[in-house]
Amino acid sequence: MGEFEFYVIWLEMEKLYAIWLREIKVFLRERSRLIAATFTPLLWLFVIGSGFGAILTNSPENSNIDGVNVLGTSPRITYQQFIFPGIVSMSVIFSSVFFGSYIIWDRKFDFLKSVMVAPVSRSTIFVGKTFGGMTTSLIQAAILIVVGLLIGIQYTPLTLVLTIVIILLLSFALTSLGLIIGSFMESLEGFQLIVSFVVFPLYFLSGALFPLTNLPAWLLILTTLDPATYAVDALRNLMLGLPGKNLFTNDIIILLALVLMIGALGMLSFRRMKAV
Repeated sequence: MGEFEFYVIWLEMEKLYAIWLREIKVFLRERSRLIAATFTPLLWLFVIGSGFGAILTNSPENSNIDGVNVLGTSPRITYQQFIFPGIVSMSVIFSSVFFGSYIIWDRKFDFLKSVMVAPVSRSTIFVGKTFGGMTTSLIQAAILIVVGLLIGIQYTPLTLVLTIVIILLLSFALTSLGLIIGSFMESLEGFQLIVSFVVFPLYFLSGALFPLTNLPAWLLILTTLDPATYAVDALRNLMLGLPGKNLFTNDIIILLALVLMIGALGMLSFRRMKAV
């Protein structure tokens, strides 16, 4: 690599950093955004987790079928702990996909126009914004990971690193998806309506709230097609030690393939996107 090629790459990295930094500064200035994004997962964790957990604990006929735990877990794992990886995924799904709405705000305030006419490739703009969305999702997920210690989730340095990798892969894919949707939308109301048909199926079909064993055939097909299923499965394997779809040969490979596919679509959509 010659000096000129290195200089060009360095300039692109500086532009990428500038776009990422702008997204992070916007996020840090909107503290209400962080509080709101953290409150909902905590509500699900402690209210739904404790409520349904009490049913399973206090009703032996519901918690065991022929002496087998319906969660497919050891008795030491509570329902609240069982859904915790799904709650972390929930935070990533909602924050990542809804991050695409900021493209619409940037367009309304003409910030997007100023970026588009700058000497920055649209692929760099897309990746910079995606990295910004990934970072905000990771911050929110990190809060939940700390909360996990309060309900008995145990981490090792290795599982913690792998958990962050899974979160970043899922966040990159879904932030890219949100940006793709936002690049074609002109109104925030239209974006929210369409995204509602995306985030809720992604979450509820991921197995975040129930085990993926003994499902009806139609539901098993839908959960298999849901990319978030593999993130929940990987996180459950890492955090709780539950056997799943094989962490490295299935979960991570599928998430990597998803990142490459949606990332490529995102770059293409930004190249065709109108600034106004």
